[in-house]
Amino acid sequence: MTARIGISGWRYAGWRGKFYPKGLPRRRELAYAAERFSTIEINGSFYSLQTPERYAAWAADVPDGFVFAIKGSRYITHMLRLEDAETALANFFASGLFELGDKLGPILWQLPPTLRFERDRLARFFASLPRTGEEASALARRHDARVAGRASLDAAPSLKLRYALEVRHSSFVCPELVDLLRKNAIALVVADTAGKWPLLEDVTADFVYVRLHGDEKIYESGYTDRALEHWAERILAWLDGGEVADARKASEKPPRRRKHRDVYVYFDNDVKVHAPYDALRLAALIERRTSERRAAGE
Repeated sequence: MTARIGISGWRYAGWRGKFYPKGLPRRRELAYAAERFSTIEINGSFYSLQTPERYAAWAADVPDGFVFAIKGSRYITHMLRLEDAETALANFFASGLFELGDKLGPILWQLPPTLRFERDRLARFFASLPRTGEEASALARRHDARVAGRASLDAAPSLKLRYALEVRHSSFVCPELVDLLRKNAIALVVADTAGKWPLLEDVTADFVYVRLHGDEKIYESGYTDRALEHWAERILAWLDGGEVADARKASEKPPRRRKHRDVYVYFDNDVKVHAPYDALRLAALIERRTSERRAAGE
């Protein structure tokens, strides 16, 4: 069982002199954060294509066993709206993801709030996603001039790619979405957005991906001890391969029962510097609850 709890992004001016010690060089911020978390979500990849050199530097800044989640390009999700995206996907994979090696974790696709559920649109996009290192390398080689001369094309043959989908339109609250995600082994993101967008807890893959954007006010509110206990209960159930009895779901069909599932959790309530502290508190809570269960022989 693996529960990785971390933060969404790490380069925030407002964190300097607070979470980051005063005087810490900016080039040391990732290493500092990686000493405290087992995972971080890379946000820069959402806004623009990065470079192989940048990915390689990030990989060098974190310890063995660390995992990055990668936020997929908004050009694909928000501009192309998942349609005719093969070249854009090739550019995205060629931009340097493979430089992370075994530190490459799940890839997140965050849909815009204006995009409605269309089964065929999603099915075509899911079919275009590579699942193995061989498939990812083949796709990356179809890149265009945007990454010419700075492409990284060789993924490890053993690479197995995982994907998560975050939805933000109420039309996605339907059983058809859950069926489609399970068919394609893609995780439905459990997104707490303080009620702004749907919060669904249908388990659709062999892992669970959680984004905590704020308990009462999106991006700003911190999480109380009671709220973190709420999330800890869910994480422990997912780790055990199941789900909680009061899960908020779009489908009545139960997920496939597993002995366990990996869980990735990212705090995105960064505005008032709650994210890193909430992540540390939740990680400590999960560790304590897990130790108590072991001691009790559960």
